[in-house]
Amino acid sequence: MTGLILISLLSSCAAAQDAETGAPSEAIISEFMIVPSVTDSRISLANDPHLIMYDVNAPQGKLLLFLPGTNGIPERGPKKLFEAAVEQGYRVINLAYNTKQAVARICRGETLANDSDCTEKMRTQRVFGDQLMTLIPDEPQDAIVNRLEKLLTHLASTDADGGWNAYLKSGQPNWDIISVTGQSQGGGMAAFIAKKIEVNRVIDFSGGWDFSAPKTIAKWYYNDSVTPPGRWYGTYHSQEPMAQTIDETYKAMGIPESQIYSLSKDVQEGRKAHSQGVRNTEYSDLWATLFADGKFNDQ
Repeated sequence: MTGLILISLLSSCAAAQDAETGAPSEAIISEFMIVPSVTDSRISLANDPHLIMYDVNAPQGKLLLFLPGTNGIPERGPKKLFEAAVEQGYRVINLAYNTKQAVARICRGETLANDSDCTEKMRTQRVFGDQLMTLIPDEPQDAIVNRLEKLLTHLASTDADGGWNAYLKSGQPNWDIISVTGQSQGGGMAAFIAKKIEVNRVIDFSGGWDFSAPKTIAKWYYNDSVTPPGRWYGTYHSQEPMAQTIDETYKAMGIPESQIYSLSKDVQEGRKAHSQGVRNTEYSDLWATLFADGKFNDQ
């Protein structure tokens, strides 16, 4: 496969169905990485490789797009979380995109005072490629949607047996069968996408805290969502410094209260409360719930 820089096969105890006998077969998780510039030669910013994981023994399921938080590197992403999603039928892409400028660090102080829509403009530029501000270096080819489109197109053309064309529709991501998720900045990006594009499901792990003014959450949280409320999920840890604000943003976005999860298990030694939702395997039962729709209805 052109652009493939690493392959590893990981055995898992998760049961997959044998295509001929219907008997359980051992799940074999394929894990590989592809450099963004291989899929789009215009890309040079944030060129750490994308991470792709799926069970080669299982029927093809839906796609889970994960967006890392600030300074996140896909290779170092929460692989236990990804394995949990794969066990539920998903294929997983941990997408490389420019995360170095945190929204909360760019849109603050005088910048925010001069432009109450700063966070919405920054997320629009980073997600869709519209050039709305000079405060971040992102160019149109660096946008999350372009990177996903180019990666899926590359996979479809270089791995003909992989079925990657299913995740494209008229050359664009087939959002009907794509769930979006992410942590921190990435969780906010996932939510922003789901506001604008109807996706299969959105799962926000401690996703950002955008403001329009001091102590006032950003106006975009209240905008209408094209993704129905029942498809929205959000988690945060009760000990996070911004827990109350994250909860406020979730409610402003209309996430049903039964689908907002305030986590409270002890924080792992050496970890921060902010990352518990994606890193602490004690939440594996919750992960199974969040990723429960990874298979197609006829599987």
